[in-house]
Amino acid sequence: MKTIAINLCIVAFCSILIAGSTVRVSAKMNGNLIIAPEKILLTPAPKPSPRINGPLVYGCRPGHPFLYRIPCQGERPIQFSVKGLPTDLKLDPSTGIISGKVPAKGDYNLTIQAKNSKGKDSRKLKIIAGDKLALTPPMGYNHWYAHYDRITDKMMREAADVLISSGMADVGYNYVNIDDCWMNAPKNNDPKRVGQLRDDRGNTIPNSYFPDMKGLTDFIHAKGLKAGIYTSPGTLTCGGFAGAFKHEEQDARQFATWGFDFLKYDWCSYGHIASGGSPEDKNIPTWGKGAPTLEGYQYPYQLMGNILKSLDRDIVFNLCQYGMGDVWKWGGEVGGHCWRTSGDLGFELDRIFDVALKNSEHREYSKPGEWNDPDYIQIGWIGSAAKQGIPELTRMPAAMQYAYMSLWSLMAAPLIYSGDMSKLDEFTLNVLCNPEVIEVNQDPLGECGLVIKKSESCFLMVKNLSDGSKAVGLFNRGKSPAEVVVDWAELQISGKQPVRDLWHEKNLGKYQQKFTAQVPAQGVVMVNIGKKY
Repeated sequence: MKTIAINLCIVAFCSILIAGSTVRVSAKMNGNLIIAPEKILLTPAPKPSPRINGPLVYGCRPGHPFLYRIPCQGERPIQFSVKGLPTDLKLDPSTGIISGKVPAKGDYNLTIQAKNSKGKDSRKLKIIAGDKLALTPPMGYNHWYAHYDRITDKMMREAADVLISSGMADVGYNYVNIDDCWMNAPKNNDPKRVGQLRDDRGNTIPNSYFPDMKGLTDFIHAKGLKAGIYTSPGTLTCGGFAGAFKHEEQDARQFATWGFDFLKYDWCSYGHIASGGSPEDKNIPTWGKGAPTLEGYQYPYQLMGNILKSLDRDIVFNLCQYGMGDVWKWGGEVGGHCWRTSGDLGFELDRIFDVALKNSEHREYSKPGEWNDPDYIQIGWIGSAAKQGIPELTRMPAAMQYAYMSLWSLMAAPLIYSGDMSKLDEFTLNVLCNPEVIEVNQDPLGECGLVIKKSESCFLMVKNLSDGSKAVGLFNRGKSPAEVVVDWAELQISGKQPVRDLWHEKNLGKYQQKFTAQVPAQGVVMVNIGKKY
């Protein structure tokens, strides 16, 4: 018995290879052995020497507050310096946080440098002070698919802490966004979320779980991060909390006073107003019992978009109205910076390939400052969208999670993670934090990838990059591994081309005429073709 026990302990802590997949054998408390798949990590661990990440361009409006944390991997402490920094801006050399006031209209070319005991790195950044924000897709965190109406101030502060401690901020995630349910509601299962919707001056009243909104944004900003908030143009939000109807300007100014940098504006109960169900304001376009009108879809977003432009703070405007009225055609015209192109992905996580392919059909409308949004990245620990449940570890196959992140990066979609930040694991961070994949997403050209169908189950997504190279995803949505070929003729290139595996951050060599890869079931091989690393 003693020999058997020793053998079981040895087996319990060994990794073995079965059918080509790495698995780990572990022991339960009752002595029964279980075999659980070990998810293979594709992204190499960051090196101890500095690696500066983040966008190459940054849009902001003259005279407004400026805040930018330099995303940089590497062993801390790191000492930062910036050449070409405008006089209205200052750098904290130990944190890499640049703050101050946006300079006069114009382009400002900076050279960022980072140095530690292991080495140094430098990177260019162009600050464009003008009319446009979000010159690259927004990146950050949103609480919805993890916490729903359980969200609290404490959870949001913890999310900001983890964005830093996990290394997510070091690859560019910088928004910490509250979704629905921070306000009071007329009724709710939790009595602490029920109360007067507005005070005597008409200001929205946060519920008791959010006692100090300015204190919360100050906490987030002190880390060099941005803060986001949520409301609806309707009388109530999707969760039944106070909306902004007939208080649009007052609420927007309140959000700016609190210090928020991002607004998600969710259609929700506005559908009742647009259909003529709330005739309080005769100036509001409605469609009554007739067909929906484009003016009716646009009105609430045009109203809020104009208000946000008048504020003395940069607030990125996210139109959440599920693609109605072909919003991708006019979202930018009403002041939007990104807009949902479909329904909630949380109800169809098994259809991420379909959602991505549909979103890519609108690729011509993707450009700097104007982004098609197919919804959040939902991996790791997430709650059931149908039941608004307590977070559980996703059952999405590991290969599909890499495909998910690849699709969103190639489509230039906003990269907003919406899982439980307190339960981030090594694998989830490996998917979320590959700097070369994220660099494809943040490319300043702002192009959404072109889909090239190869078979019923396989397709390419090709994204032209600003340096003249191409990022290509070889996707296999089938249930078995498949060989996928990229022909140079499809890419309109010729000759020997260098190919780099972006997930493994590894040069594969030079290829003539084509590149072929074995793509895992429901997975991806993502490469750069044409760039010398």
